[in-house]
Amino acid sequence: MRQIKNRLVLLLVCTFVVSNLFAQLPPEPADGSRVISTAVPFLTIAPDARSGGMGNTGAATAPDIYSMFWNPAKYAFCDKAVGIGIGYVPWLRGLVNDIGLASLYGYVKLGDKQALAMSLRFFSMGEIQYTDENGKDLGNYKPNELAVDATYARKFSREISGAVAARFIYSNLIPGYNAYDASVKPGYSVAADIAFYYHHPMEIKGTSGGTISFGFDISNIGAKISYSSSSVQSNFIPTNLRLGPAFTLNIDDYNSISFALDLNKLLVPTPPVTQYDSASKSYVIIAGKDNNVSAVRGMYQSFYDAPYGFKEELQEITVSASTEYWYNKLFAIRAGYFYESKYKGNRQFFTLGAGLRYNVFGLDFSYLIPIKNNNPLQNTMQFTLLFNFDTQKKEKQSSQ
Repeated sequence: MRQIKNRLVLLLVCTFVVSNLFAQLPPEPADGSRVISTAVPFLTIAPDARSGGMGNTGAATAPDIYSMFWNPAKYAFCDKAVGIGIGYVPWLRGLVNDIGLASLYGYVKLGDKQALAMSLRFFSMGEIQYTDENGKDLGNYKPNELAVDATYARKFSREISGAVAARFIYSNLIPGYNAYDASVKPGYSVAADIAFYYHHPMEIKGTSGGTISFGFDISNIGAKISYSSSSVQSNFIPTNLRLGPAFTLNIDDYNSISFALDLNKLLVPTPPVTQYDSASKSYVIIAGKDNNVSAVRGMYQSFYDAPYGFKEELQEITVSASTEYWYNKLFAIRAGYFYESKYKGNRQFFTLGAGLRYNVFGLDFSYLIPIKNNNPLQNTMQFTLLFNFDTQKKEKQSSQ
């Protein structure tokens, strides 16, 4: 009889604990309401048409001029001495024609083991007419944002390199506008990147060999940004973890094909689930954790704060996969796929691209085909203009 009572008490306790655990979680949303939003989202826009045609992969792909955005450690493995890239990404071209991201990238090798690189990104939001709550015209303004980057990359061995990058961020969303006696000001922030790159040549029987590589990059590690001088409210910038492998097979002296996979996760706290409490007359957290934390704490909290647990943490990872074919290092054809959970934005699309190289000149194109939801880049051709200078070879030839 005593054993039966003990088992009954244990069953009631377990039932109480389990019911309370699940009672704290509201029904899982059926739309994209769990999206993580940040300030200065232009920092996440892929600036180059090469990676744009490869589903936004770039952690471990072959080094190029735009490695600053994807993995600055790759600069140490660039095979040219100097590179310059100019690009433009038209944004929402189907609706307006004056919003876009212009970029200028460049690097220089310092011998075989070191490289310096800089970049400038300018995001224009076109001309916008502002009005107050009564509809009174407050004038036309041109909001804009920019980022200036610099990096130093170095080889630690024949196969491994690392890099650190610094970034200044400026965001002027409401130029010259004052609201409710609170001066609205441009937002400023500084950030840093830490990156590593592994590149291993391979001998493959029946081919000209190949390479396997792996990239790791944490970008935009920096201070939160605020747009008001009278408010303590500030917003996270898009700190991002990117990692992934790539494999290149040199079929023969003229043909090569590469495959790449990228995993991305924003290192920004997930918004908690809140509920209005009539007793305290405020909203209280019923699932998840408080996301009003510092930028540093937000980075490591982002790995365990999702209200729906580990399942939601996995949903916050985006996946990109791509392939790239080169003929004689002159002409390339590319394709890629990008996947994001329906609870985190539901971006899913295919990409196509092509590239040309001739002497110092290069040109890349990309085109995006949306699968789920509309995309700001749909029905838009993106292009990047490149210049690569191999001054080391010229110096050798002139000395002979």
